[in-house]
Amino acid sequence: MALYQALDMAKKKGFDLVEVAPTAVPPVCRLMDYGKFKYEQAKKEREMRKTQHTSIVREIRLRPKIGDHDFEAKTRSVKKLLADGDKVKITIMFRGREITHAQLGWKLLEKMMEALKGTVTIEKQPQMEGSRMFMILSPLVIQQQGKPAAPAAKPQIAPEKKAPAATAVSKDEKKEEKVKESANA
Repeated sequence: MALYQALDMAKKKGFDLVEVAPTAVPPVCRLMDYGKFKYEQAKKEREMRKTQHTSIVREIRLRPKIGDHDFEAKTRSVKKLLADGDKVKITIMFRGREITHAQLGWKLLEKMMEALKGTVTIEKQPQMEGSRMFMILSPLVIQQQGKPAAPAAKPQIAPEKKAPAATAVSKDEKKEEKVKESANA
């Protein structure tokens, strides 16, 4: 169709002529209300931003010679940040000769992981960067919306009705145990 015919048709129907694929041969155009189209697009983008959660990396700083109560307070604040859905960067700051005892920092990070066991995943393993040691943790995603995390377990038969061959563990149960063990490690 010629350009002038398409423009005339759009004008008669009260729409705009919008070029959809300019690189196609011949170019593809649509008749539409362009203002309404842009409004609906902006509305969809606003709706998407409402449901979207941006993950922020928050930092918790520790010293190698931290006291037990102070460590527990820092652990509680890490749990709170992870519950909000943020990632947490745990930094151990060494000063002076403390750097010669980097193993104390490793032990401190291990102790933190033990305290947070089952609620976090390690996004970045502990590493040294200058006089600081850090690791990044993210909240554990157990179940996504609309999708179950694992298939539902089969109801077990009462012990007196169980057949002797039914005592063997199925392959699916073994896989589930391995997944649970790796998540806890």
